[in-house]
Amino acid sequence: MVGQTGGAGTGGPTKRGRPATTSVNNVDGAGVGGAAAQPTLGPSIQVHSGFAEQNHKRLVLALQSGLKGELTWALNTLTMLSYKEKDDNRKDSTPLTKIPGLLDAVLHVISEWRDIGHTRESAKLARPRTLGAGRPYTGFGAEYEISSSADPLNRLRTYAENWVQDESNSDGEGQRKPSDWWWDEEGLFNLDELGRSERQQCAVAASNVIRNFSFMPENEQVMAQHRHCLETLVVCVEDHETEDEELVTNALESIVNFAPYLLLKFFGETIDSPAKGRITAKRVVQAFLGMLESQVRGWHCSAAELIGRLVVNPDNEAFILPFVPQIYRRLVDLLGLPATDAQAAAVAALYNFAEINMDCRLRLANERWAVGRLLRVVQTPHPIAETCRKAALTLESLASEPQNRVVLMSHENCFVEIAMADVRMSDIFARILFEMSSGTSSRAAPARGVWGS
Repeated sequence: MVGQTGGAGTGGPTKRGRPATTSVNNVDGAGVGGAAAQPTLGPSIQVHSGFAEQNHKRLVLALQSGLKGELTWALNTLTMLSYKEKDDNRKDSTPLTKIPGLLDAVLHVISEWRDIGHTRESAKLARPRTLGAGRPYTGFGAEYEISSSADPLNRLRTYAENWVQDESNSDGEGQRKPSDWWWDEEGLFNLDELGRSERQQCAVAASNVIRNFSFMPENEQVMAQHRHCLETLVVCVEDHETEDEELVTNALESIVNFAPYLLLKFFGETIDSPAKGRITAKRVVQAFLGMLESQVRGWHCSAAELIGRLVVNPDNEAFILPFVPQIYRRLVDLLGLPATDAQAAAVAALYNFAEINMDCRLRLANERWAVGRLLRVVQTPHPIAETCRKAALTLESLASEPQNRVVLMSHENCFVEIAMADVRMSDIFARILFEMSSGTSSRAAPARGVWGS
């Protein structure tokens, strides 16, 4: 079960990875219970509705223990409790508010992996290496096999047997005592390769649990206002070049899911203001831009969708608009890709940007290939009708600015052809032609009243 992905919920905006069909399998890692199930096409195990409330202390303590068996049980159980497919009414969702301390405990599993997931050269000197402090046995790796060549204390044991004091430096200056090796990189609580791999699997499973929870509407606002959650996910996204790919994907999709509730001023009042926590708002936006520039298809699609959702909130505009030139260039590049999901994510984001203000519309119209590629999405047409409609509405927003008419005039024949031939888009492109021929902008023209009797 460790590392299995999945997530769902009901209501709210469409979320990435949401299953499109009803599930026939819901598995509970703890047992069978609950009311009788509705007829299904295959076997299923019901999740007891009160399991999370009855065992919430055990779940949190198991995650905090750091023991392999307890961690495995807790993560597998949480994966089952947090997984709920669309339109599946056989299992209640599990709000995080019902399990105090659970979110912090799950995030701690990810933080423990990140503490040991970096080499000494790249790790920050100020980061304390306290993994396993006070724990004589964790169960990870081969630490219980004393005779194993993978024993992390192998060097300490063999060196202690052959310890010879240098006669030339009898005072001991410059020499290391045997006890000094205890806190070295190969000390007691630093794992062998097998243990590190198991820790990495636990971190991926924990990120999968967080992603599953983010699909539930009850958890969105809680996660969007949880500083530890936000900082952990953003840092994982920021290190996408070195971090585990599945961990990065889960972190990014979790942020996408609760993006409508995310306020960037949570990290600082302005984009250049000092951070209230570990990271600044500017660093958060730059992390998202790094994912947008990625060549991984799933990452740049999720990043485009995330930025489009963030900019809808007026409170986030001041943090995102300084990066508009870079965002526009990359979104227009995504429009030119043959992948339909990348086009859909880019169109949705550009549609939101075009509704902000006049400056955003002027910048977009003057972006190279922007108008032509938006028009191509409509002409092809895109397999998703809503994407075609948003591309057409974005062109209508650009046509509302008189300064953009010179750019749009080169595509006038295409506008006329669509207005005459395409029934679905004829009204939108008729309005575009009207905007191009009118004397003033329909957005800027004030409403006029007729006075008199």
